[in-house]
Amino acid sequence: MSKRNLALLAATLVSIIYGLTFTIAKDVMPEFVKPFGFILLRVGGATLLFWAIAFLGPKEKIAWEDFPRIVAAAMFGVAINMLTFFKGLSLTSPISAAVIMVTTPIIVLVLSSIIMKEKMKTRKVFGIVLGLIGTFFLILFGKSIGSAPQAGWGNLLVFINAVSYGFYLIVVKKLMDKYNAFTFVKWIYTFGFIMVLPFGWREFQAMDWRAIPSPIYWEIGFVIFFSTFCTYLLNLLSMRELKPTTVAVFIYLQPLFAAIIAIGLGKDQLNYVKIVAAVLIFTGVYLVTQKKPTTDNS
Repeated sequence: MSKRNLALLAATLVSIIYGLTFTIAKDVMPEFVKPFGFILLRVGGATLLFWAIAFLGPKEKIAWEDFPRIVAAAMFGVAINMLTFFKGLSLTSPISAAVIMVTTPIIVLVLSSIIMKEKMKTRKVFGIVLGLIGTFFLILFGKSIGSAPQAGWGNLLVFINAVSYGFYLIVVKKLMDKYNAFTFVKWIYTFGFIMVLPFGWREFQAMDWRAIPSPIYWEIGFVIFFSTFCTYLLNLLSMRELKPTTVAVFIYLQPLFAAIIAIGLGKDQLNYVKIVAAVLIFTGVYLVTQKKPTTDNS
């Protein structure tokens, strides 16, 4: 398998895990753990895991002039990204949150064209439009999961999360070109933990550990290990071989997987809306990720 195909596989696995996360995290919040308290658990656990495996990477030292970029990556990729996402998810439905996330590729395209002078090819733009049509078709005409009395506010927070993640994909790219992932990801999470600590400490202290059922503990562990630790490593693997715009488009798969998981759990049903949306979304991803040997360097 080529490095590019391996990177595309990693990006797909990330979408599957995140598709699970929308439903799993919703089970935990806000009944057993409040959103910001959950984020403190998530970031704190992942920070410990990243430091524990740091020895697997090469012995590199980060230059002092690169620490501001690491702090920026921590702010956009950990603090703002996760705080707004979990708070927003606690107020809206899982599929709605997944749909809002598809704005990220558009945000990344705009940021890349401004910051990285990346050209927006017609094929990519067409793929993104197709993906957007499919995703919004899914949410507008499909059945959502759960009730969401404050969905408007929740969707706004998830949109802020999408903007923040778009900035993160741009900021972290230069770090990846210069250092091994094991060298800087532990620092990103360390600074991220410091940033989320003031927001999550009170809700973390308010947790009633004895009242939490065993299945919820497993779901918390899933979010820490798979949704945070594993997905960040897989994302770094994919971003090393792919452009930020290509990585971002895989967010289109998240609402599709969220719907499939909900159907599997008996919380939704399959109909022509989901089928049409799936065809549009996968076509959009295909158009954006296909690489032309001579003219397309994405």
